Amino acid sequence: MLGAWCFMFFRYSARMIFTIHADGGARGNPGPAGSGAVVKDADGNVVIEVSEFLGHATNNVAEYTAVLRALEQLAAMLGTRTKEARINIYMDSKLVVEQMKGAWKVKHPNMKPLHARATELTRAFASVTFAHVPREENGEADALANAAMDRGS
Repeated sequence: MLGAWCFMFFRYSARMIFTIHADGGARGNPGPAGSGAVVKDADGNVVIEVSEFLGHATNNVAEYTAVLRALEQLAAMLGTRTKEARINIYMDSKLVVEQMKGAWKVKHPNMKPLHARATELTRAFASVTFAHVPREENGEADALANAAMDRGS
């Protein structure tokens, strides 16, 4: 019986792992900006897509906003089960990744509230990791960010 319980626990735990690919951009930097993110469950199914036009902003604001919207929507979707979820976030923004890991300081005053909100949101989950990926490995999120900019331009 113990073996069956362990197997069921493993399957249950695996379902509470989510992957977020997030990206943001601004044409002109600053300029028309958009954020994009795709959230997938442990089986690789897309559960959330974010594609938001931000108006006039910098690429760094757009990058942070992509993470914020993905985490906010995932927390809303999970409700009371949010604290059980483990999240892996992949971005091509070295700045956001290193700031969220605590390796780099947040110096720009416009970034401090975004970083603070992202940090607050990460605390709602069991764990959140950030990893830098090359741009070519972030294509889905990039496409969503560009679609947002296209709609707003």
